[in-house]
Amino acid sequence: MSANDSLVQIGMGPEPDQIDLLPAPSWRPALPRWLKRPLPAAGGIGFTRDLIADLKLETICESGKCPNRTECWSRKTATFMVLGETCTRPCGFCAVKRGRPEEVAEDEPERLAEASARMGLRHVVITSVTRDDLPDGGADHFRRCILAVRERSGATVEVLTPDFNGDTNALDIVLSAKPEVFNHNMETVNRLQQFVRRKAQYEVSLKVLAYVKQTAPEIRTKSGLMLGLGESTEEILETLSDLRAAGCDLITMGQYLQPSAKHLTVQRYLPPEEFDRLGELARRLGFVDVASGPFVRSSYHADEMAKF
Repeated sequence: MSANDSLVQIGMGPEPDQIDLLPAPSWRPALPRWLKRPLPAAGGIGFTRDLIADLKLETICESGKCPNRTECWSRKTATFMVLGETCTRPCGFCAVKRGRPEEVAEDEPERLAEASARMGLRHVVITSVTRDDLPDGGADHFRRCILAVRERSGATVEVLTPDFNGDTNALDIVLSAKPEVFNHNMETVNRLQQFVRRKAQYEVSLKVLAYVKQTAPEIRTKSGLMLGLGESTEEILETLSDLRAAGCDLITMGQYLQPSAKHLTVQRYLPPEEFDRLGELARRLGFVDVASGPFVRSSYHADEMAKF
């Protein structure tokens, strides 16, 4: 049996002509049992919340309404979001505020580095809103954040960047700081890009990941997919294969959860065993490491996945 045969047997829900990508109605169907879990013990949640507030930092945990926030914050870890809280792109899946962005805070790298040190992080994940309004898309700010965190805490650094519109000069600026992991999410399959990411392009994202791997082969490249938006089994296989061809080392796959009635509807909730089978397929395709499960997100347990 080929990898393609094994994937087709998984079954991924409705055919393309059955997909409804309109905003959801005001009601929501009940979540399946595997998407319900008890809240973790309080642990470091208060510490993490207060520290982030004290240093006036943004996190994708809050802005993106991540379902893992309490778990991660109780472990005294978070994914920092730089360059403000307002994104210039209207992605159909994302809860981050969109509109006219704020001025770039020049002292943000130092505040981010201070938070990393106080939290005792050994692996720091830095993402951002998309800043198409800036000449370099915010690339130099990423560079400054990487250097500041490394100098202050000695931690390894993972960046989760926008596509910078495929600008290799911007990518070179980020790579000059030598992050240990460069993450850029594909998010979904080629056919659904126009609905899910709207202003982003599948081929541009592949070129970004390929350029990073070709330019700095020592840096681990990473990408992520949200499932349950109406993608077919063959499309998942094609996307995984394309990512591997671009030299992508690490892949995350998780369940898309609609953050509000204004966002794209969930077409299907994949059971955990289906994520397990998809994860095994990705390993067969040659990814160095794979995280696949309903609650998996781009930076979920990123320190364990990086394995430096």
